Amino acid sequence: MPSLNERHAELLRNGPAGQGPIRARDAAQRLGTTEAALVAAGATGTATALRPDWGALFAALPRLGRIMALTRNENAVHERHGAFQDVTSGPGHILVLGPDIDLRLFPGRWAHGYALGGERPSLQIFDRDGTAVHKVFATADTDRAEWDRVVAEFATPLAALPPMAPPEPVAKPAETPVDTAALRGEWQALRDTHDFITLLRRHKASRRQAFLNAGEDLALKLPAAAGIATLQRAAEAEVPIMVFVGNRSAIQIHTGPVTRLRATPGWFNVLDPTFNLHLREAGVAEAWRVVKPTEDGDVTSIELMDADGEVIAMLFGARKPGKPELPEWRELVASVAASPWPAERAA
Repeated sequence: MPSLNERHAELLRNGPAGQGPIRARDAAQRLGTTEAALVAAGATGTATALRPDWGALFAALPRLGRIMALTRNENAVHERHGAFQDVTSGPGHILVLGPDIDLRLFPGRWAHGYALGGERPSLQIFDRDGTAVHKVFATADTDRAEWDRVVAEFATPLAALPPMAPPEPVAKPAETPVDTAALRGEWQALRDTHDFITLLRRHKASRRQAFLNAGEDLALKLPAAAGIATLQRAAEAEVPIMVFVGNRSAIQIHTGPVTRLRATPGWFNVLDPTFNLHLREAGVAEAWRVVKPTEDGDVTSIELMDADGEVIAMLFGARKPGKPELPEWRELVASVAASPWPAERAA
C-alpha cells in the first residue's frame, strides 16, 4: 500500500488544473487523514517536532521580528502581518496584545507542534484531533537566525505522533428550552461584551438560540450576504473595524481599515498589505446584527454563522475598552440592516 507521502504526492500531481495548489488542510480531507499527520510525515516539507511548552514558545516569538500569523476555521482564514508583543500566559490561556498581532489562545486542547523548513518556514500548532489551530510564517522581514534559534530551543525527538484518522463527527447536544424573559433581562444588563459567553453558559443556550429568543432589538437576523456588504461599506466609508476569526483553540483579531477587497470563485477576500481575510461564501448560512450593552454604551456587531450555528467571523467597529463605539460604525451597521435585499438573498 502506498505511504501517506506517496499518496499526497500523487494527489498533488493529479489535482484539478487551474485551481491553484491544494492546501494541506484540503489534501488531508481528500486523503482521509489529518493535517497534523501529513505534516509529521514530512509530506508538506521537512518538519521538526516541538515540545509542547506552549507558553514558553509564544513568549519567545517576539524575538522573531515581523511574521505572519494565521488562524482559521472551515469557512474563514485570518492572516495578520506584524510582530508579537506583550505576550502573557496563565492557566488555560495565552494572550498576545500587541498592535499588530492580537490573539486569544486556549492551549488546553493543543497537542502537536512542528517547525517546517523550506522557502517559507512556519511554526504550526495542532490540537489532539490533528486539526491546525494556529500557524506562524516567516516573512522577508523575519530574523531568520533568531527563528533557527527558537526552533532549536524547542525541538524534541520525543514528540507523540498525531492521529492518522480524523475524529468521528460528534452530534451537537440537543437544545433545551430557555427562559426567554430571564435571558433577555440579563442580556440587557450586560456591562462587558466578554460576559456574553458566561450568559450563554448560565442559560445553557447556544449562541443561535440566544439570538432567536432575545428580540430583534438585541439580535436581528440578516441575509447571509450582510457580512460582505459590511466589509464593502467599511472600505467605501473608510471606517476602521475589528475582524475576529477563531476556532475552538484560538481567536485572531484585526483592528484597522480594510481597503482592497476582491471576490474570487467561492471566496470573498480582503487583500491588504498587513491583513488578509478569506471568507468562504457558501459556508455562511446566517448573519446577525447583535447589540450588547456595556459600561461604555451599546456595542454593535455583525456575526456570521455556518449551518450548524458555529461562529465563522465577527465584525465590530474599531474601539478600545473605556471608549464608546464609533458612531460611523453604528450608522454603517444600521444601513446594512435596513438594506432592501433581493428576495433570493434574504434569510
